[in-house]
Amino acid sequence: MPRKQASPTKVISALSARTQFGQIMRRASGKKQERFIVDRRGEPKVVIMGFEDFLRNIAPESEILAMIRSDAKKNGTDRLSMEDIDAEIAAYRKERALNARRRIGA
Repeated sequence: MPRKQASPTKVISALSARTQFGQIMRRASGKKQERFIVDRRGEPKVVIMGFEDFLRNIAPESEILAMIRSDAKKNGTDRLSMEDIDAEIAAYRKERALNARRRIGA
């Protein structure tokens, strides 16, 4: 994934971050992907940045995770609901327990 050049980081006070949080979120996740350093009493405390910017620059997806995601899209399993996932897990556990009982009884 090519790195997109982020706009310059802006330093803001904790009070500004608190009172303008919605606007800061929009700016951080917008096209410019602005970044903000929030300071308290002149000391930097946290960074606010968009999620896509974070994934691209700070925590890029590993190669194996990218392969798993690609396979899930091909197989349609990326659209499973939590209920479907829970049902798959329950069926697998039931099958595994049944096979274990068969081995013990055989």
